[in-house]
Amino acid sequence: MKNMKTGVIGLGNMGGGVARNFAKARVPLMVWDVSPAACKKFEGMTGVEVAKPAEMAGACDLIVFVVPSTKEVAQHLKGPRGILANGRPGTVICDFTTSDPAASMKLARLAAQKGMPYLDAGMSGGATGAEAGTLTLMMGGDKKAFARIRRRLAPIAAKLFLLGPSGSGHTLKLVHNLVTHSIFMATCEGCRMAERAGIRLQDVIEVFNVANARSYASQFRFPRHILSKKWDAKSRVFNLLKDLTMAVGMGKRLGADTSYGEVTRNFLEKAAGRGMLEKDYALLYRDFEKIRKSRVRRKVKLA
Repeated sequence: MKNMKTGVIGLGNMGGGVARNFAKARVPLMVWDVSPAACKKFEGMTGVEVAKPAEMAGACDLIVFVVPSTKEVAQHLKGPRGILANGRPGTVICDFTTSDPAASMKLARLAAQKGMPYLDAGMSGGATGAEAGTLTLMMGGDKKAFARIRRRLAPIAAKLFLLGPSGSGHTLKLVHNLVTHSIFMATCEGCRMAERAGIRLQDVIEVFNVANARSYASQFRFPRHILSKKWDAKSRVFNLLKDLTMAVGMGKRLGADTSYGEVTRNFLEKAAGRGMLEKDYALLYRDFEKIRKSRVRRKVKLA
């Protein structure tokens, strides 16, 4: 399929950066978001067309979803105005969501019936990496499809890993986020302990970053978003709780130990119970003591 375009569905913190980097690389591009305000930012941009998924399906041979979950992917794939009904065999679908691999594998089987390879691709790098075009992609799916679109993803990703069959990318993404978020909470706990002992937070972080306790949290999150008191890590508490809930559930299905993941998830449930679901997760440090002392009165629904 020559002279075909690339499509990006979802133009939020992550998808907006992905689309802008494709546009900067002069990739013929079609974009869409359910938010008119998000679409408006791309109107009139050279080489970029705002188009609904059904129209995108007939003109693109690579469609990238950067939406909250496979629920939103499914809404755009299915039905008479969906991508599967209007797309062409051979079109590669890349699912950049953080989702349960069981859900993405179902969509992969559905897409395969239409001859469309479906690659699950967990992202790492956050909004900063999306804007810089330096994402790391953890991918699962067909080897030939991966080989065909690998160079096409160069404007948005510095590292790509094909980890195995369908579901492998989203599996590792959940494992990755369980580790990342648990380390963040362990760092919060340790820093609060040090502060109780009279040691300044900035000194704790400075020592961590030249010693074995360093992590992405201590090197980037704390200096940029916590020590600065900007509280702007650009991700909601909701996202962390959703990720940990899926990761723990997946671990239990696999018969794996999830002890540390459950401790982190339980803390996030307490934060949610205090009305923090839509708050920036950097605020978990500011409110750490209050959250720690609170109780979970009822489970929060993650719609």
